[in-house]
Amino acid sequence: MKSYKEMSVEELTQQRAELTKLYEEYKTMDLSLDMTRGKPSPEQLDLSNHMYDVLSSTDFKSCKNEDVRNYGVPAGIEDVRKVFAEILGTDKDNLFMGNSSSLNQMFDAIMRAMVFGEVDSPKPWSQVEGRKWLCPVPGYDRHFRVTEKLGFELIAVPITDEGPDMDIVEKLVSDEKVLGIWCVPCYSNPDGIVYSEETCRRLASMKTGAKDFRIFWDNAYVVHHLAEDESQWGSVPDILSLCAEAGNPNRVYEFASSSKITFAGGGISCFAANKENMDYSKKILGVQAICTNKVNQLAHARFLPDKEAVLGQMRKHAAILRPKFAAVSEILENELGFEKDIWHWTDPKGGYFINFYCLPGTATNIVAMCKEAGVSLTPAGASYPYGKDPDDASIRLSPSYPPVEDLRTATKILTVCAKITAIDKLLEE
Repeated sequence: MKSYKEMSVEELTQQRAELTKLYEEYKTMDLSLDMTRGKPSPEQLDLSNHMYDVLSSTDFKSCKNEDVRNYGVPAGIEDVRKVFAEILGTDKDNLFMGNSSSLNQMFDAIMRAMVFGEVDSPKPWSQVEGRKWLCPVPGYDRHFRVTEKLGFELIAVPITDEGPDMDIVEKLVSDEKVLGIWCVPCYSNPDGIVYSEETCRRLASMKTGAKDFRIFWDNAYVVHHLAEDESQWGSVPDILSLCAEAGNPNRVYEFASSSKITFAGGGISCFAANKENMDYSKKILGVQAICTNKVNQLAHARFLPDKEAVLGQMRKHAAILRPKFAAVSEILENELGFEKDIWHWTDPKGGYFINFYCLPGTATNIVAMCKEAGVSLTPAGASYPYGKDPDDASIRLSPSYPPVEDLRTATKILTVCAKITAIDKLLEE
């Protein structure tokens, strides 16, 4: 197909008329298709339906002979800490188990620092006027909302194929008001980027103005591989070890969960930290709660007793997800591949998203047009601080939940809307 940028005004106008007719036909179909969030599909959730069958009516004992039905063991039973330690490549004693939400763990961790400060803080973070937080973009909207809600100024940092642009990060962290950075190091949300070892080492070793600067390392997709070829699986080094080696052992909190491994609404989560941070956190957490749901922890540990069992579970997830990602990519390529100067999209090897990049200034209109035609997408700009993409060019696509045929229809509508908005923009010039 002839490039839009090579077409005359008359040719673009004719193209728009044909596309508008197709768009109006879609609007008459009364569709209701949802690609807004990275939710596991019912088929994925079904993979864990028998998880609680492993609990015997007479055996609720952990590997340390603790009765998981009762109070105690606030950091979580060793059975499940061992599993997450294998997944994260760290020691089981570095882990503290929580309930289903790792986002809850992140919020609580920052709240502890806001109220009490960190172990190496000169004062609680709530007393730091003009406090700031670094946000690699595009990134996870819920991360940004946490630090925005708690009064941080959010500073966008471009993300490269190797992770956050470290030249920029290293300059920004010289400001003592910059207290932390969000990181999704393995299959970042939404671009699916895996941080390089060099980026990880620079994050661990960089000089910061704030002595209590923290990396919030959300390793949400560490085992969420899509590629069948294991040589293409992403991995990152153990960030706790890198920080310790660099002489900054207190610098990082790492987070993970089973939300997209077992049940999104009934999984388990954890944070990992070095001994000094962990001991300090436990003193506060011991006041907050006596324990978390150890029955659920035991069920998870028996259902998925080690890393290999977890990877086996994730291969089943990937078999369900791959055709969905392939369907979206195929339609994008067939419909928009003729004009890569206008549109491009990511080809992730893991995680839950495809990020679609369109002509600057058109993303908001594309999302609105799709909504009018019955397709709900993540709001344009959601992957940026304050929900504002300065280029208005990025749309996060979430293929996990809808059936393949619904994805095909939704993606076709997206491409029609993308073409119409691009033509309108070109005709303005």
